[in-house]
Amino acid sequence: MTISRLASLRPAGAASLVLIASFSLAACSSTETPESLTAEPSSSVPTVSDTPVPTPSPSPTPAPTPRFTNEPDEELAALIPTHAAGVEVVVAPFDEFALTPGDIGLAYGEIGDRFESLALAYVTQPRTTLYAMRVDGEPVTTDDLEPHLATAGRYVGIAGLDPDPWEQAEAGGHLVWVRPEDNATAAGTMIYTWASDDLVFLLIGVDDAVNRAIVEALPGEPAPSPTPAPTGSAQPSASVEG
Repeated sequence: MTISRLASLRPAGAASLVLIASFSLAACSSTETPESLTAEPSSSVPTVSDTPVPTPSPSPTPAPTPRFTNEPDEELAALIPTHAAGVEVVVAPFDEFALTPGDIGLAYGEIGDRFESLALAYVTQPRTTLYAMRVDGEPVTTDDLEPHLATAGRYVGIAGLDPDPWEQAEAGGHLVWVRPEDNATAAGTMIYTWASDDLVFLLIGVDDAVNRAIVEALPGEPAPSPTPAPTGSAQPSASVEG
């Protein structure tokens, strides 16, 4: 009988313990000050701002690099005449000379950096040498060659880097830059350089009839027609009084 009474009292005792615990928690809660229950102002809460993504800058276009290998360009070689002014012009096979587009391109600055193939021709007597280059990219004009005249002349043996002796002229119906001999060249030597779309030519020779015949046979920009001299106004005829 005693055991059963203790068992029946346990739930009631447990309930009273729960009530006591509840009152204790309520008492603790009631002692908190209003300030401690107030949420912190929103301004004190750090905000996370979105970091703007930087706009990527475009990569610069890589500059062309000089080409120091010479791929055979039979179409370029076929432009060169085999005879000029009664003499034979020898077009050298591509595997018989060691020059490359990059070698002669050094004389033509940024234009020369775009030389992609080189053809070489010569006349034994009278001595003449022709360099023909194909250019990659934008077309080239004869005017574009002006900043490189001095170094082009030096490449074929003209002493110094003075561009003043060069002048723009007509040869074989084409617009060209031409320079006469100086103290480093044989008598009668003339140098020509000109361009036409994707082609640049450099020619040196001691017989100007041969030079001009070769220029005429190759592509080139038409030389501008000379401006006609203005004609004077007709003078009125004197009247005869009767």
